[in-house]
Order: sequence, then C-alpha cells, then structure tokens
Amino acid sequence: MAAEHAAMADLKARGWQVLLHRARTRWGEIDLVALHGSCLVFVEVKARPSLLAAGEAIRPGQVSRIMNAARYLCAANPDWVYDSIRFDVCAVLPGNTIEWIPDAFRQF
Repeated sequence: MAAEHAAMADLKARGWQVLLHRARTRWGEIDLVALHGSCLVFVEVKARPSLLAAGEAIRPGQVSRIMNAARYLCAANPDWVYDSIRFDVCAVLPGNTIEWIPDAFRQF
C-alpha cells in the first residue's frame, strides 16, 4: 500500500490526473488508473529490490487479468476522455526510489 501511495504522489507531481486507486473488478484489481494528457494509463505497482525484479513479477496470467479489468473499467466509465491506452509498471525500489516501465505490456 505504501508503494501505491508513493507511485500516486509521483504521478501527481508529474501533473498526471489519478482517476482511480485500487480499482476492483470481478477480474481483479488495478493499482492505479491515471490520465496523462490524452492517454489513459493503467498502472501496476510493484515494490521490489530492483527494476528487473519488478518486471519479472508480472506474469502472463496477471497481464490477462489487468487487461480484462481495464476493458471493464473503460466500459463502466464512459465519461473518461482519452485517445490511447497504455499499461505501465511502476517499480518502487529501496529508499522509495521510483522507476517507471512505460508501455510495459500490451495486447495485440
């Protein structure tokens, strides 16, 4: 939870608009949903000892659940205005260092 709050503070400091925190759906939870310009960004937050460990923590099953939850949230929030969608990973490393993996995964 502390890692999610650190990620949220970082997003807000960058001027992003945080739309949802811990968005729960029947497919699972999305840690953060934010708007960056006209891009809707679904963020998975991982508190890990390294950026590599954070990236490796995202498994294919989790990617599927996140994408299904994102589809549901987009349908449930028709008032959201965006031109594109992206899936990022936010790694919260020791010392509360924040590293981003933008466009970490996608569905084709």
